[in-house]
Amino acid sequence: MGKGLYLSVIAILMMPFAANAQKSNFEWLDVFELEYASDPQFSADGDEIIYVRTFMDIMKDRKRSNLWRVDLDGDNHRPVTTGLNNNANPRFSPDGRMLAYTSNESGKSQIMIRFLDTGQTFEVAQLQNGASRLTWSPDSTQIAFSAFVPGTEKSYAPLPSAPKGAEWADKAIYIEELQFRRDGSGFVKPGNNHIFVVPAMGGTPRQVTSGEFNHTSQIAWAADGAKLYISANRHDNHKMEARDSEIYSVDLTSGDIAALTDRFGPDSNPRISPNGRMIAYSGSDDKRMGYHINSLYVMNVDGSDKKMITEGFDRSVGTFHWVGNDEIYFQYTDLGTGKVAKVDLNGDMDDIASGISGTSFGRPYASGSFNVSGNGTVAMTYATAMDQSNIGVVGRRGGEVNQITDINGDLLSHRKLGEVSEVWYKSSHDGQDIQGWLVKPTDFDPAKKYPLILEIHGGPFTAYGPHFAAEIQLMANAGYMVLYTNPRGSTSYGYDFANLIHHNYPGNDYDDLISGVDHVIEMGNVDPDKLYVTGGSGGGVLSSWIIGKTDRFKAAVVAKPVINWTSFTLYSDMSLSSAKYWFGSMPWDDQENYWRRSPLSLVGNVTTPTMLLTGELDMRTPMPESEQYYQALKMQEVEAALVRIPGSYHGITSRPSNLITKVQHIVKWFDEH
Repeated sequence: MGKGLYLSVIAILMMPFAANAQKSNFEWLDVFELEYASDPQFSADGDEIIYVRTFMDIMKDRKRSNLWRVDLDGDNHRPVTTGLNNNANPRFSPDGRMLAYTSNESGKSQIMIRFLDTGQTFEVAQLQNGASRLTWSPDSTQIAFSAFVPGTEKSYAPLPSAPKGAEWADKAIYIEELQFRRDGSGFVKPGNNHIFVVPAMGGTPRQVTSGEFNHTSQIAWAADGAKLYISANRHDNHKMEARDSEIYSVDLTSGDIAALTDRFGPDSNPRISPNGRMIAYSGSDDKRMGYHINSLYVMNVDGSDKKMITEGFDRSVGTFHWVGNDEIYFQYTDLGTGKVAKVDLNGDMDDIASGISGTSFGRPYASGSFNVSGNGTVAMTYATAMDQSNIGVVGRRGGEVNQITDINGDLLSHRKLGEVSEVWYKSSHDGQDIQGWLVKPTDFDPAKKYPLILEIHGGPFTAYGPHFAAEIQLMANAGYMVLYTNPRGSTSYGYDFANLIHHNYPGNDYDDLISGVDHVIEMGNVDPDKLYVTGGSGGGVLSSWIIGKTDRFKAAVVAKPVINWTSFTLYSDMSLSSAKYWFGSMPWDDQENYWRRSPLSLVGNVTTPTMLLTGELDMRTPMPESEQYYQALKMQEVEAALVRIPGSYHGITSRPSNLITKVQHIVKWFDEH
């Protein structure tokens, strides 16, 4: 039995006592009790939804996931899979008889098939390297998927054979690739991701793509099952122009692969219309800007008659689905809030629902997913500032979301949380309207003034919103007001706003953030002598930049920052992207610009007590970035500390205990200053 089922049983048993129970504060260990819903999928008849329910395994300090099902009215909510495994990617067969999903119960991620009438389940094949992107054929007889195919380890100068029983040093690792490490997985192993098809009743997977290219996109089947449509970068210069992907057709008989798009820029996520005549896809023209709007296109299945159908829409298109042959439902983020809209082939557009959110575990990032049935009913991950994602349902005509699950009701209904309110203010730099959210301490007293934490999002091309965030609530429980905002560069405000930091980051986003602090001080209840600042990744960049420009903050916690743009560009796993898009030049050609925008250039001004906090395995903003800043602070006798998170990549909070560790260090450092 999974954790979620245990919690449901306990909640029922305790209901008679709950009404009289006094609410308590949201505490550290409550992090392990949180759950959230993701990836809702409609059954073939549209009468039920299966979704992924993620929970925390306190004994192994890991996130786990099971599949749950629920009727559209919220009835018959129960688990489909149980146990301390990761079961994900549920996909109903078109004939409605089977459910495919992935499970790591046997160690690696394998494709499982469950017969819906009997519950019998079997493993389709013994896959050596897992599977992703499961997609059923139209006749429900085959499944296409993506999997890693190992290459051959290269040895430049092989050693002679060692004598029997000899204990020689490990062999040298020969590297000749530009991208030789990747955050979250470590050093890149030789090989590539390829597309396979396998009989649904079990058998030998057949590889249908080849070459030294990666194929990890959404997979779509032709209506007759004779072809697949995928996205990949199969250009000769794919290593130097990694974003230049195309839509390809793959003939399953001949193996021929044909490009259907040819512009410079990303074209991805092909989806076939129900009649099999058209392909919808998303993409943009690559103009070497820091941020590009991702638009929605359609074309015939042979690649002809390409047409943008979101012309003039100044928001990026996310996930999308056909409804009939004339409408497409798509996800986008506006002013920090996730929404669903529909657009027809003429470009006429209407909003359907708002409130997609809740799958970002620690901080209030815009996140979430949705799906749509054949009749236009929408299922989405629905959340508020007071709860992680549940499943919500909206009818074809749109309107209010009907929340049909209450995953965290057994926990959060008994916890006091910090109130979240929206704020708007003007930037002191140029009068830009800036949106943010102010979170009050859990036991807020309007007669008192409180210390303020300015918490800054990463990216920089992303956005916060009015979403539940365990880290923020833990800060509020510790007695702090918390301000988080979307300064220039943030997404969901349009192309121009995001690109105000193009080749100028960090820059006037500083003014946006400081103006927000001034605004909430003017509102009252903030003690102007007790200001603190923190942020991670891009937020680490800006928090270190801020303390180099002002001494207003009593203390700072700079998490996983970029301190020196030259060392970052030559050491990070996104080195080429940084040089081409964020600077437009190589460090050796424009060192003055790289140095001018580096927080390290301002370290001589810093007097603020500063803690650095970074994962030891971080390959996105590597540990040497934090170490050199720490050393610089110490060399000029600024109070400083360095916190190393063992075994952690850039996503420090991928393990629940590390989320607690991160916030505990932040709060204690601020409490002591």
